[in-house]
Amino acid sequence: MSVKNKVVVITGASSGIGEASAKLLAKNGAKVVLGARREEQLKAIVADIKGDGNQAVYKVTDVTNPEDVKQLVALAKTQFGGIDVIFNNAGIMPSSPISALHTEEWDAMIDINLKGVLNGVAAVMPDFTSQKHGQIITTSSVAGLKSFPGAGVYGATKFAVRNLMEVIRMESAQEKTNIRTVTLYPGAINTELLNTISDTATRSGMDDLYNAVGIGPDAVARVVNFAVDQPENVNVSEFTIYPTKQG
Repeated sequence: MSVKNKVVVITGASSGIGEASAKLLAKNGAKVVLGARREEQLKAIVADIKGDGNQAVYKVTDVTNPEDVKQLVALAKTQFGGIDVIFNNAGIMPSSPISALHTEEWDAMIDINLKGVLNGVAAVMPDFTSQKHGQIITTSSVAGLKSFPGAGVYGATKFAVRNLMEVIRMESAQEKTNIRTVTLYPGAINTELLNTISDTATRSGMDDLYNAVGIGPDAVARVVNFAVDQPENVNVSEFTIYPTKQG
């Protein structure tokens, strides 16, 4: 199977990497099902995709609510007859030093960046297991590969996602269910992610970095499209996407 006619569910689809991926996949013939919390943005993106003659639907989705994610997957099945891919892309990055004790933000990152991914996995696993094919793509971060001061809890959630995806890949091979996993490790990608940082000093430093080296989310979307386009017997499991200028 190529991208064409694959049914792809995308969370965090109202902007940034999710939006760019949805538009590119739809342009290449995928049927995309978009989930996020902001309905007006979802409406506009779906209208753009349909306006170009491609296929898309949306459902307002909070990934911290397991039932919301199940209903998003159910929409894919009722609208397009099945599901081939889920892209767990929803995430937040309210980074700060651990000593600042922004514990509510810690909880929110765990709920969205980790539990939200688990909710996506749980929503598709019954179908992927029974049909013996499926692809789970998840956005981690370069902070899921190495440690950065000021991103302790954020990085912890992204390291956890890295482990989760690799274990799913290995267990699927053992269980012969053919479920493929893809973990994305973006560097400084210009999205709305920085808007979630409330710590003033951290935000200032991140703004400086992204202003100096940041690249657009289309860079990640092209990698997502490449992964979805691979044949079923090929698992391209990990991609690090850095701006060339980022050290």
